[in-house]
Amino acid sequence: MKTWHKIASLLFLLAIVGYLLIRLYPSLKTAMLTSSSTLATAPMVTQVTNASGKCYVRGVLPDPLCTPGAIDERVTQNNISQTICVNGYTKTVRPPVSYTNQLKIRQIATYGYTDTKKIDYEEDHLISLELGGSPTDPKNLWPEPGASPNPKDKIENLCHEKVCSGQITLSDAQREIATNWQTACQ
Repeated sequence: MKTWHKIASLLFLLAIVGYLLIRLYPSLKTAMLTSSSTLATAPMVTQVTNASGKCYVRGVLPDPLCTPGAIDERVTQNNISQTICVNGYTKTVRPPVSYTNQLKIRQIATYGYTDTKKIDYEEDHLISLELGGSPTDPKNLWPEPGASPNPKDKIENLCHEKVCSGQITLSDAQREIATNWQTACQ
């Protein structure tokens, strides 16, 4: 019986350490999530919130617990020449404004923005469609303050160019942009 208690105590301690690491280093959770298959396209998934029930913007980055990023499993390294590297591809997968506007309204409240005017936000794909981001998963969409185009768009274009020219893998670009788009693909 003592062995069972020791094992249970050890597992409990490991769970606490893991939780603390993720809370202290949010990018660790984002990196773990973006490298796993849990980032599959899952339309109409409920947005995840942190322990307080709210999401928080970190500078120009979304809350990694609420918006960790999600990929479209239909886009792979093997088929980028038939998907994201085809001119006009994003038009074929972009969700309708009726969907993104409804999501934007809910997420503006979840993020706790005091300005609730939809026009003041772009419903942004954290992992852009041109990098195989999920078009509809709320974990990949967030109300980014400001107008479009914005500085993130230039980074997305750079990452797209590097993926399509073979300078970086699709999964590396997706992971980098989900973790911190400001430093992605540099």
